[in-house]
Amino acid sequence: MDNSNNLYNTDFYRWTQQQAELLRTGRLSEIDVSNILEEIESMGRSDYRAFESHLAILLMHLLKWLYQPRFQSRSWRNTATEQRHQIQMLIKDSPSVKSKLDAVTPPAYHRAVKGAVRETGFPKATFPETCPWSFDEVMVDDFLPDTPPQ
Repeated sequence: MDNSNNLYNTDFYRWTQQQAELLRTGRLSEIDVSNILEEIESMGRSDYRAFESHLAILLMHLLKWLYQPRFQSRSWRNTATEQRHQIQMLIKDSPSVKSKLDAVTPPAYHRAVKGAVRETGFPKATFPETCPWSFDEVMVDDFLPDTPPQ
């Protein structure tokens, strides 16, 4: 539908309301199928990226906590708590993202190490090559590592 496609590109909010109304009233032949499909797929990718991002921030703060003990702060603790909360909310809303844990952990940990290197000034070799903690371990509310992994 040309008008819907144009609206999609010029007034996204109005397009969403129009498409919802078309669906609600059963006017399925008028819906903008290709853009609706694109948006649905995008929503799934967005949840996956958010999961990876929150996990990366959590892991970075755990690395900083462990490797810079004299700089440990309430702010770092609060950031870890907030990232856990965001991950829990995401999993509550989209439980299947947790099934992607094996795929999301390596890039999230890689980002965490890059961030820890940038923020601590330590060489990359300071940090373990792979994530030293399990997902269940880092999601424990009061988990803060106190000994470097072997």
